[in-house]
Amino acid sequence: MNATVVLGYHTMGCVGLRALLEHGFEVRAVFTHADSPGEEIWWESLAELAAAHDIPVHLVDEMKSASARERVAAYRPEFLFSFYFRAMVAAEILALAPRGALNLHGSLLPRYRGRAPVNWVLLEGERETGVSLHYMVEKPDAGDLVDQEAVPISQRDTAYSLYRRLEGAARTLLDRTLPALAAGNAPRQALDLAAGSYFGGRRPKDGVIDWTLPARRIYDLVRAVTHPYPGAFTDRGGDRLRIWWAEPLAGEAGGRPGEVLASDAQGIVVATGEGRLRLIIVQQEGEPEQPATSYALVHPLEPGTILGERK
Repeated sequence: MNATVVLGYHTMGCVGLRALLEHGFEVRAVFTHADSPGEEIWWESLAELAAAHDIPVHLVDEMKSASARERVAAYRPEFLFSFYFRAMVAAEILALAPRGALNLHGSLLPRYRGRAPVNWVLLEGERETGVSLHYMVEKPDAGDLVDQEAVPISQRDTAYSLYRRLEGAARTLLDRTLPALAAGNAPRQALDLAAGSYFGGRRPKDGVIDWTLPARRIYDLVRAVTHPYPGAFTDRGGDRLRIWWAEPLAGEAGGRPGEVLASDAQGIVVATGEGRLRLIIVQQEGEPEQPATSYALVHPLEPGTILGERK
């Protein structure tokens, strides 16, 4: 029977639901979130997909209350699967699934436990990440590992492009592991948390650029939080200037961190703590985003201007 309750959100929740259905799991209910009006919604709706399969859908904000436990218990699940669910799940709810409560996490555990792993691996300049399927315990991303699938990171990846490749890796992983879980012979290995790492959630204000950092590090921030995320930004004379795309340049900085060195046909060149960064797509507060070359025609940036300093 493999009676299952899904806690999920995002396109990854849809990847998980489709895999469960195709592998013969009986999905009795889906618990998901309402979309936040403050976010740039670019993902598929798990609620709509579940409804299309006549699966009961519950929109929830939390999964720790007695009422949440009662609602899950009513479906008498053997398995509970979490696919990019945003709320912590109480141990009492995890215990409702006698054959296991499992979570799909967007990193190669035990590394990058916690929130926003796709953004963090780019911020940290990693060359590889992946997805992991593991058992859930009360501590986040700490339960025994079932399996994982690695994904290389290119130097041009953004969080969006990397996330899209992780979707394919997740499907490969689920196709490999779901039959074993259904048969009761899936592997299970304890995670060495001491050998891993934990990262917290990110907020829009965390996109502020520190120009004393190396150009490559600033570039990693830009690509980690560019569309559909809120973007990296700096201050230009009291106005916020978002940097939607940039590229690091070889060679010495030749100026103070944040100092505009030149505007050329490719963009605006800025000195950093190590090397230079060319700004390619920018957006001043209250204006549309545009190529940096066009921006410089309307808002001239004289060489010697220091970004990041308020007047």
